[in-house]
Amino acid sequence: MTVRSHFVSMPFAGLLALAVAMGIGRFAFTPVLPMMQADLGTTLAQGGWLASANYLGYLLGALLVTHLNTSPASLLRWGLWLVVLTTAAMGVDTHWAGWLIWRLLAGIASAWALIGTASLCIARLNASGQAERSGVVFAGVGCGITFAGLACMILTLSNTSASHAWLWLAAAALLGLVGASMLWRTPITEAPPQPAAAPQPAAAQQAATAKEDTKEGAPNAVTQAPPLHWGLILCYGVYGFGYILPATFLPAQARLLVPDPWLFSLAWPVFGIAGACSTLVASRLARRFARPQIWAGAQIVMAVGVLMPAVWHALPAILIAALCVGSTFMVITMVGLQEAQAAVGAAGAKRQMAAMTASFALGQLIGPIFFSLTHQWFGAPLEFALVMGTLGLVAGALPILRLSTRQPDAA
Repeated sequence: MTVRSHFVSMPFAGLLALAVAMGIGRFAFTPVLPMMQADLGTTLAQGGWLASANYLGYLLGALLVTHLNTSPASLLRWGLWLVVLTTAAMGVDTHWAGWLIWRLLAGIASAWALIGTASLCIARLNASGQAERSGVVFAGVGCGITFAGLACMILTLSNTSASHAWLWLAAAALLGLVGASMLWRTPITEAPPQPAAAPQPAAAQQAATAKEDTKEGAPNAVTQAPPLHWGLILCYGVYGFGYILPATFLPAQARLLVPDPWLFSLAWPVFGIAGACSTLVASRLARRFARPQIWAGAQIVMAVGVLMPAVWHALPAILIAALCVGSTFMVITMVGLQEAQAAVGAAGAKRQMAAMTASFALGQLIGPIFFSLTHQWFGAPLEFALVMGTLGLVAGALPILRLSTRQPDAA
């Protein structure tokens, strides 16, 4: 494999990894749930518990990474294999208690694969001077969501059972795993040679640090890591709280306003397409704007989307909300994890990303609980929770603009 072919194909391998980890491991449950309701009698309450189990697994997976002395390559490999196995188990098992376990493990696997992919790809792209190609990598989440949504539409039209749908998705995940395997099979030291006689000291130091960080079982990877950047961690958690409210309740609102189930089923692929395209656009915007500016701007756009269904009870409001949230959630994820790399360097990037992912997972766990408690205790409607999510996103955007991180790729 030539150096040129390596750095052309590596971003697409990252795309496949995130498509499997997030598009199938995390988000495929949404389009499969209606099939499970029709075939297996799954109730909405049971579906809510299954979704919560996945959220909890995502939090546990991120917390485990902060304490595991494991290389990003191993995290990615284990995470993708666990996604394949748990997805297949959903098709084989017919017991709701078993489904809880598989969705919990799928959440753990998704967190591992996301952190591993982001750590490997951002470090390698920065070292090769191609940081703007991170947009291709993070477009994988939107591509995976789109694929899962369209696949479930086709399987539903073909009268395929929910159990067989899970097995087909597991087979697709296995194919994606094979395509992404080059990320842990290719050494990180394969970088294109610098055209100058001597490399820049900052770039050389970054490449050496990235190499040390990805060694299997490096003994000093955690003990010598720089301190965590708590400003990033807190801002990322606020984003998780604001994001999960529309992501959880917009589908329910859309079902009430869209009588045609086939028209409604298109909402999920459109959501994924918006997410995939947005990261590519954000990579171009990074040439003119600083990453905190892009993050804050995307969070304001998301806030508009969260507020829209609260003040306008109509189908156009739902569509605007889906577009605003779908086009920003992966931009914030990409820019936030890039900021993690910039804040602590390659040596501490995995730990920083894990802490931020755990903060996001905690925020998305608090969101539905907040709505449930305020609704049960005070009779507060969903609109109240959406307004609170909007205020949180707007308030969280202000300190993002004041975040101070060093820029190793610019150095």
